[in-house]
Amino acid sequence: MIELPVRDPCDLCEGMAGREERWAIIDESEHTLTVINPWQFEVGQCCVITRRHVATLLDLSREECATVLASAKRVAEALVKTYEPLGILTFQNNGVYSGQETPHFHFHVVPRQKGSDWGIGPPQLATFDGAGRQRGTPHDPGGDVQRRERVQVSARQLAETANRIRSNLPK
Repeated sequence: MIELPVRDPCDLCEGMAGREERWAIIDESEHTLTVINPWQFEVGQCCVITRRHVATLLDLSREECATVLASAKRVAEALVKTYEPLGILTFQNNGVYSGQETPHFHFHVVPRQKGSDWGIGPPQLATFDGAGRQRGTPHDPGGDVQRRERVQVSARQLAETANRIRSNLPK
């Protein structure tokens, strides 16, 4: 069975309810919201989240699956126009052993540029080898505070970034 992270209340549900000031919505659909990630590990990093509170890919309906991928493609096209990245990284974690940090489905869409310190994957996974992570252990959130402080930007900057990406969404 997939072990899920525990967050009560769910930070993504709180954001959708308007109780999280750092949220900047880029795009909306019946089943999803596309938002700017409050932690900009890469400038322009976005997440497509489900409106319905579900934890993993395995919990999505067919309609939600289709909408998530269509929304991810839509924002990826806007990111290419906005930032002219060298690549687009997409990823989604299911369970604490995959690096999932919040128990609400979200799909990352990240423009990648030269000079990134991410390595090949998401930050909490890319540093595991260097940190001596033992095989079969979940993500240790011990360094998360420092990691997030390094990439946290103001609500104003997030809104400006979201507006810039939004202006390049396909019509």
